Amino acid sequence: MRAARELLKDLDYEVLQGTVNRDVNELVYNTAKVTKDCMFVCIRGASFDSHEAAGQAAGSGASVIVAERPVEVPEGTAVVLVPDTRYALAKISAAYFGYPAEKLRIIGITGTKGKTTAAYMIHSILEHAGISTGLIGTIETIIGEQKIPSCNTTPESYTIQEDFARMVEAGCRAVVMEVSSQGLKLHRTAGIPFELGIFTNLAPDHIGPNEHDSFEDYLECKSRLFRQCRVGIVNVDDEHWKEVLEGHTCGIETYGFSEEADLQASDMKFLSRPGYLGVSCRVSGLADMEVEIDLPGKFSVYNSLAAIAVCRHFEVPREIMKKALKEARSKGRIEKVPVSEEFTLLIDYAHNAMSLESILTTLKEYRPGRLICLFGCGGNRDRQRRFEMGEVSGRLADLTVITSDNPRFEEPQAIIDDIRKGMEKTNGKYVEIPDRKEAIRYVIAHGQPGDVIVLAGKGHEDYQEIRGIKYPMDERVLIREVLEELERS
Repeated sequence: MRAARELLKDLDYEVLQGTVNRDVNELVYNTAKVTKDCMFVCIRGASFDSHEAAGQAAGSGASVIVAERPVEVPEGTAVVLVPDTRYALAKISAAYFGYPAEKLRIIGITGTKGKTTAAYMIHSILEHAGISTGLIGTIETIIGEQKIPSCNTTPESYTIQEDFARMVEAGCRAVVMEVSSQGLKLHRTAGIPFELGIFTNLAPDHIGPNEHDSFEDYLECKSRLFRQCRVGIVNVDDEHWKEVLEGHTCGIETYGFSEEADLQASDMKFLSRPGYLGVSCRVSGLADMEVEIDLPGKFSVYNSLAAIAVCRHFEVPREIMKKALKEARSKGRIEKVPVSEEFTLLIDYAHNAMSLESILTTLKEYRPGRLICLFGCGGNRDRQRRFEMGEVSGRLADLTVITSDNPRFEEPQAIIDDIRKGMEKTNGKYVEIPDRKEAIRYVIAHGQPGDVIVLAGKGHEDYQEIRGIKYPMDERVLIREVLEELERS
């Protein structure tokens, strides 16, 4: 049991009805999980406002209702009014779990691209240094040996605090987490004492209904991290870095290729051989070392700089950093899958025009024999994305294999037809193979020496969504099956 007044102590609130001088046995924000004598926090969601269900929650046993506006509940139920229930949920959750964040050194990463890879690099380095570290991100949450698949890049505040508590219990000393613009906008990270905040880069994304009204709103939400951390570590090469820091209250360190950077990369070299793409560089300034990364491209250098900048604050020895950077991996982010000694095959999550252009431009810098791009687009999503991705692949890839992604409630061929319209604005060669496994079979069977093949769009996902049902489909499994079948044939 928890004292309701104690759970509310970090908030400005007004008691509209009843008393908060009572104990509650649970904190709940989901109407389906209401229990007797719980505190229920009403949340306005994109499609449902649980203020409308406050009476139902009280009828199911909730003894304290936290709301943004007056609600009708039985006389014996306490009603607490706060300005913003999402913010309140974050602060109440921290109190409910005993303020676990205060027992951890917390690293937050925000930006349009690079959050996931940078998080795994930091996690790898700290673990190699013997610093038990949790991770919260797009792919999964890691607590000790346990890995929990993620639903959101930045979970709801209750889940974050619960995970922090479990990390403390598991002996973690630090945690690295991806901090999305939506997470910041919806106060999921409110009250978290970030020791370090990292900014990777910024480009127009997540702008539209139920996300951000404008790029300015997107940028402002990102900037909130730097009013909530002790030290901000920012990519000085990004054109928006000064805007992101507007109103910051933290100390600042910078990284990048610019001579202005506190941590500077130079002498970058692309490393290539059949089945392998990597990059090396010289790091100087706040740290001095030669670094080689088993991931391709300039953006891998940026991610490694962010990781080095962070791990300096943990006094990780240089040799441990170098070793860990070579071994750091994130599922579905420029993930190499060994299939041949003659060509290279990668899986990447690139699922919009911006990210697809980034990965294809990077891979072209390695001067492959052919650059082959296999991708589809999700159904029941913005059709413009399909035209744009088709045009990008047609312009940059030597061959595009158009296939299915998550068609959802649309016909796969209709989505493919839209992608083709974008392709036809270019002179790019393409084939259409709606079945994704058959498409993968095609690119593997027709791979030539020096080719670089990228399977784009699915990344870490291990399902395909069709007509509201998620069917198991992991590209790694499909690749293995194809290889076995080709070997038998």
